[in-house]
Order: sequence, then structure tokens, then C-alpha cells
Amino acid sequence: MNALYSASKIVIVLRIRRDHVDAIVAHARRDHPDEACGVIAGPDDGSDTPERYIPMVNAARSPTFYEFGSGDLLKLYREMAANDETPVVIYHSHTATEAYPSRTDIKFAQEPFAHYVLVSTRADDVAEFRSYRIVDGEVTEEPVEIVGEPTAESAAVRLNPDVAPDTAPVESYMFANTGNDDIPDA
Repeated sequence: MNALYSASKIVIVLRIRRDHVDAIVAHARRDHPDEACGVIAGPDDGSDTPERYIPMVNAARSPTFYEFGSGDLLKLYREMAANDETPVVIYHSHTATEAYPSRTDIKFAQEPFAHYVLVSTRADDVAEFRSYRIVDGEVTEEPVEIVGEPTAESAAVRLNPDVAPDTAPVESYMFANTGNDDIPDA
């Protein structure tokens, strides 16, 4: 597990290769104005290492919602089982809002050990890239460490928070169920 230890808590850090970040952002830009989605699988050995990038088709074809097709999802989980893999990163994009989980995102988050990456493509010149743990309705933002040399594509990626992982603030929050909209509560 990629973690930082402090006197009071363990902070989970998403450590991800730059080529994976570039691929996720490119997928999000390509599918815009619809939400893009996919998975990065890794060994089912507790290492928390994202290795195999798997872009998926948004079966909902929606700018405000993503959904893996049931057949695609079954195929994905069979492949991962055959390869002794687990979903390390589950990603999707937000096309008009910040990279922050909506109540719908939280409701459908069913992998407690996965990093839920959100990319916002609301700005043409920069993509917001953030990672969260979502467990039993509780959302915790986690620092992101990108490994590898910068590329032209990665110059337009803004991490949030954009600070070193050991100094990054970690936030936890829960949404109140106040309605069916897909907008975070204020």
C-alpha cells in the first residue's frame, strides 16, 4: 500500500505513472462533452499498484453520468480474475463541474480499496485531476504522486491539492441525501 505515516494517522497516496495520467486525461478530452470512464487494474497482492490501463465506454453516453455496460463490466471482472488483478483506480470525468464526487458517484462507489479518480474537463486549457477513497458513503480526498518525466500533455494537468504528498491536506466528508440532483451540497 502506498501510504504516508504521521503521528496521528495513515494517509493513503495514489502513486500513478505519468503515462496513465496522460491516457486518462486524453480519454476524458476525447469523450467530452460526455463523461469518460475506465479502470486501471493492478496485481491482487495488496501492493496498490496501478498497472494495466483499461478505457471503458460510457454506456450512458451522458455529460452528467457514467455507467459501465453490464457486458463490458462482466468481461472486465473476468479478465481481472484470470490475471489475478483488482481494480486499483476507477476513473471518470466531470465535464462541467469540478473534479469532486457527486452524490451519485458516492452512491455507486462499491470498491472500498479502489482510488476513485475524477478529472474535470470544464476548462479547455487545463484538466483537474483528483483522487478519493469512497467507503460506506464517506469520501476522503487523497494526495496524488505522479511518477515519470513530464510530457507536453501532462503540462496541462493540475493536481488538486498541488502540493507534496506529505504536506497535502486530506479531507473527509459525507453528503446528506437532499435530493436526486447530481450537484454536491454546499
